[in-house]
This record gives sequence, C-alpha cells and structure tokens, in this order.
Amino acid sequence: MLVVLNTVVASVILFPLFYAVSIAVMPSSEVFLTDFNLIAKNPTLDNFKQALSKIPLARFVFNSFLVAACITLGQMISCSLAAFSFSFLNFKGKKVLFMLIMATMMIPGEATIISNYLTVSSFGWLNSYKVLIIPYLTSAMGIFLFRQFYMTFPISLYESARLDGCSNLRFIAKILTPLTKSAIGAMVVYTFINAWNMYMWPLLVTGNNEMRTVQIGISMLDSVDSQSITMMIAGVVMIILPSISIFIIGQKQLIRGMFSGAVKG
Repeated sequence: MLVVLNTVVASVILFPLFYAVSIAVMPSSEVFLTDFNLIAKNPTLDNFKQALSKIPLARFVFNSFLVAACITLGQMISCSLAAFSFSFLNFKGKKVLFMLIMATMMIPGEATIISNYLTVSSFGWLNSYKVLIIPYLTSAMGIFLFRQFYMTFPISLYESARLDGCSNLRFIAKILTPLTKSAIGAMVVYTFINAWNMYMWPLLVTGNNEMRTVQIGISMLDSVDSQSITMMIAGVVMIILPSISIFIIGQKQLIRGMFSGAVKG
C-alpha cells in the first residue's frame, strides 16, 4: 500500500519536470496544437541548439558554477570554524553572540538588500565575482547546523586532544572533519543549491553578460523570441540539471546531516 501511495505521490511531483523535458524536445509546431501532447511525437534537439546560440548560456553556467562552488567552500570553512568556537571554546558573551547570530535568520534578505548594495557599490565591486561571492561566505544556518552536530561530541574529546598537544585547527582538520562527514555533505548540498538558484542579488549587482548567472541569463530567452516557448523550456531544463544532479547524489547525506544533530547522545 505504501509503495503504491509513494508511486502516486512521486508521479504527481515529477510530472511537471517530465512535461518540461517533453516540451524541450518538441518542435514549436506541436506545442500550439489543440490536442494535449504529453510526449513529443517528433523529438528534436534544435531547441537546445537555439538556446545555446541565442544567449551565452555556457558563460552563465560557468559563472553560476564558480560562484556556487566558492560560496559552498567559503561557508564550509567559516561555519565550521565558528561552530567549533561556540561548541568547544569558552569566552565571554558566547551565548549572547550565538543568539544574535541566530536572530539574523529571522531578518528577510529583502530588508538588507539595499544597504548591502550601497555598501558593495561604494567598494567598487559591482559587476565582479567578489560582489557575488563575498557577501555569502558565511551563514547563520550553517553555523547552527555544525554547532548542533559538534554538541553531540563530549568535551573530553577536545580536552584530550589539547593535552596531547593538538592545536585547534589540527583538531578540526584531523578529528572533527572526519567525524562530521554527514553534516558537511548536508551543508554542501544545501549551500550549493541555494547559491545556484540565487536570483535577486545577481540581478541587482550585475549588468553585463560576462558576469550574469544562469538564473538571470535564462530569463533573456523570453525576450529574445517570445514565441519560442520550447527554446525557453530547453534552456530551463539545461540549468536545472546540475542542481537536480547535486541533490540526487547528496540526498542521503542531506537527510542524515539534517537529523544527525537533532538528538544528543
């Protein structure tokens, strides 16, 4: 019974994706027929070729991949270091500082986007990789996730390593990192997909094709040829494949990492 129910739910959820792929390989003449065409009768790859020729999609994909990879790497480093400090080190105001960091999760990004834009504009960072990467090199969500995972380890583990002459950085690299692979995997998947799908910030701070990301560039297909719906869907299919692939590869790590720190002990 559960298998049947799961199959029905999965079919409903995956139907839009399946139909998008079907439209992407349809000739334009088939889309506007009165009959409902679920599967392309004469599949073609011309829509993908047109999408690649109309806009520099390869450049947009490269920009998004570079930005997402740098943001993911940056958050892995900064969030793990911050979480280590909040989990194993004792310093004045630690709880208050952690509460302030968590409080930033309640502030919507739209509330600070103008002030952030004015700041990076004064630095002369517009239309550069710096403006796309640096503001997102850390996150409260990442700090919280790593801290909750680190809290499952006894403090004696850290104290024993210190007695053996292990430095803090070596403790993180040699002991914590191998023990937190599930949390790292979850953060990699979560952060990469979020960075790949960013829209508002890249739209605001980039103004030329050299620096645009895929989410901004794909919207240009709608203005290039408003009648070619199949070409636009083909472009959309191409840009969602990397994020779907990352999720499929890392889904187990994502689920395990999200729940592994939920229970202490």
